[in-house]
Parts: sequence; C-alpha cells; structure tokens
Amino acid sequence: MKLVEDCGILKPTVFPSVPRLYNRIYGVIKGKFAAVTGVKAMLINKGLTSKTASLKANATYTACCYDKLVFSKLQALLGGKVSVMVTGSAPIDLDVLQFLKVCFCCPLLEGYGLTETSGATSVTDAKDPLAGHVGGPLEICKFRLRDVPEMNYLATNKPYP
Repeated sequence: MKLVEDCGILKPTVFPSVPRLYNRIYGVIKGKFAAVTGVKAMLINKGLTSKTASLKANATYTACCYDKLVFSKLQALLGGKVSVMVTGSAPIDLDVLQFLKVCFCCPLLEGYGLTETSGATSVTDAKDPLAGHVGGPLEICKFRLRDVPEMNYLATNKPYP
C-alpha cells in the first residue's frame, strides 16, 4: 500500500517486481500524462517518442534534456537511484516494458525460471534493443532441446528447432 513512500525512504538501486505491479505503475503514469495539457504535454509526447526510438534502435535509456525536464520526476517515485528493474513470474506486455524503460531511464530486464530449478535460467541483456523475449541462458545454466513427437516439436525442425 505504501510502496512509493517506502521506495522514497529506501532509495533502491535494483527494483525487482512482477508484471502485475508494473502494470499498475504504468496505469498511474499514463493517467498522469493524459491529464497534462499544453507545452508540458507536447514535451512529454516528444520525450516519449524520441526515447522510444533510441531504445528500439540501440538500447539507449537516457536523453539528457528529456530526462531532466520530464522523467526525473518519475525516477524520484522509486527513490531516484534505480539503475535496473527486473521482472519475472509472468510475461509482461511489450508496450508496458518499453514505456517503463523510457520513463525510468534504465533497463527493465525480463527473466524466466522456475523455483524448483533454482530460480532464473534466462534473462534479457540490457544492451539488447529487441524487447519482448527472455534472453539467452545464464552462464550457470545449460539448455537442451528435447523432442516432443506427439506435439510435433523436434530438435531437427528447420529453420527453428
């Protein structure tokens, strides 16, 4: 209930969470942005457009001017020191993922794993401009493709096993 207040006090540098909470944060921010008019609205829209393009092109999370004028206020919601955000437990919507990366000026890494197999097995790379996947295997894990003939999944399938 007091997550924002707690973050303001604790000033975390890493913010792990689940898609459900990130969706709530996204909704609050979108609502605040929708209520803004005039020059502020224009600045927010240009900042979102510019930073989203940079994010998609080369995984750039910052833009000095926009960050100081618009996005620093959002960073302050989580204490102002978050350098990486992490999500797992369920898929996160691509629009939410990219929007939060832009707003909080840091990578939001998506991971996959199972509690019963020692947690995370794959996590996205912060330098990867392509979003919407869980990345490759971590160095401590081995992945092996296994045939499931009854579902027509074969390790020999072309072009993608």
